[in-house]
Amino acid sequence: MEKHVTKKPGTLAISFLLQVVVVIGILLLPIINYYDIPMTELSTFLVAPPPPPSPPPPPAQVVKPKKVIPKEFDAGVLTQPQKIPEKVAIIEEDSTPVSSGPGVFGGVPTGTPGGNGDVLTNIISNVPSVVAPPPAPVVKKAPPPPPQRIRVGGAVQRARMLRQVQPQYPQLARNARIQGTVKLSAIIGKDGSIQELQVLDGHPLLIPAAIQAVKEWRYKPTLLNGQAVEVSTQIDVNFTLSG
Repeated sequence: MEKHVTKKPGTLAISFLLQVVVVIGILLLPIINYYDIPMTELSTFLVAPPPPPSPPPPPAQVVKPKKVIPKEFDAGVLTQPQKIPEKVAIIEEDSTPVSSGPGVFGGVPTGTPGGNGDVLTNIISNVPSVVAPPPAPVVKKAPPPPPQRIRVGGAVQRARMLRQVQPQYPQLARNARIQGTVKLSAIIGKDGSIQELQVLDGHPLLIPAAIQAVKEWRYKPTLLNGQAVEVSTQIDVNFTLSG
């Protein structure tokens, strides 16, 4: 029979510490021997790469001088030339034949053939004539219709009276010695008859007799522009006692 050897806790702790020391030594060995690394390789790791070269400068622009040509006229003023030209151009006018007919030399080329050279006359003659529109028809307005009723004074209507019935004096008014005038507003129809009566003033005992008599009066028809019309007038009926 094999015997199992039981390790003590102290032995396990010592072996664990030894392993840790070995691992730490392995990690620190390269750091301790850093002098063995070549300096050239170390400088390549530590030195930053050089910056890129700067771009070339842009090409310089050549400014061409502008040739200033002196003007002969500046703001309407003749200036003195600074250089005398080698050749002077001579302008010759074309000889224009003079027309033997009537006209003015130098007229408008598009003028009327055989015209008198008057530019205004040629322009007016070439303008098309504008025909004036016909006048508007005259509309005759119909005369306004005549009024259906006019007002005429009582004196005028008395002259046109055909029949006048005298009123009977009321006996009661006679006994009471009552007299006076009864005023009536009357409408005379187109045929001359009394159409309407209204009392304006008068004694009550005299009014009925006055109205009864006036209703039987007749007048000539009143004409206006050849047409018969109604007449509004005032009628006075007098009542007077004798002796």
